[in-house]
Amino acid sequence: MILKFLKPTTPSQRNLVRLNRKQLRKKPIIKTEISGLKNSSGRNFSGKITVRHRGNGHKKNYRKINFSRTIKSTGIVVSIEYDPNRNSNIAAIYDFTKNFFFYILAPKKLNVGNIVESGFDAEFNTGNAMPISRIPEGSFIHNVGHDIKKKTHLTRAAGTFAVLKEKTSNYARVKLSSKQEKLIPLQCYATLGVLSNESYFLTRLGKAGHSRWLNKRPKVRGVAMNPVDHPHGGGEGKKSGKGFSPWGRPNKKSSKKK
Repeated sequence: MILKFLKPTTPSQRNLVRLNRKQLRKKPIIKTEISGLKNSSGRNFSGKITVRHRGNGHKKNYRKINFSRTIKSTGIVVSIEYDPNRNSNIAAIYDFTKNFFFYILAPKKLNVGNIVESGFDAEFNTGNAMPISRIPEGSFIHNVGHDIKKKTHLTRAAGTFAVLKEKTSNYARVKLSSKQEKLIPLQCYATLGVLSNESYFLTRLGKAGHSRWLNKRPKVRGVAMNPVDHPHGGGEGKKSGKGFSPWGRPNKKSSKKK
């Protein structure tokens, strides 16, 4: 079973739906690719809150992921691990040609012992990274880059994939998981396959305390506040908002009459 439904011995377990991570390794195997991660709680360098509703949360260590796999390498999958900083799983790779370890985003059907490659001459297998110019049209890809000089940052969430629609002499048309289509240079790299952990969106936390563990603080509706606290506040009885942000700016798109 991909999902776990617990026996509701407590009220918080009644609606709890978890992922079955029995096959994943919880403790990281590559110690050199781990660094400490400080929780800023949504505050900037001067201590002012710039992102609301963040704070507390369990301590986490950051796993350094190799997103830009542009260098030619051949490695073997050592383990599939859980990463607390993202909703997709990660895979630990040992490159036996250069004798070093690194992490990548784990696609579906990637198992321990599989060989993964990167570079221009990589084979067409799941988990291999290569330029878009060598990928056939209609393929499922992830970890897509749209700038040659920057690391890849498109299609990296759990269960997502992009589709290579067509290729021209200089660009490729890629359809993202948001149904948006982008023109990407053919020299940019992408990884074959669909990302793992596709059932993540089916999980339910079960209680408010679980959100606090994940660095999420409560949110209060503006209409429930006083007039001094929010533009939607005040009034007798219940009312709907007027479409303003907490700082008085309109946050709804204006519809132009034709």
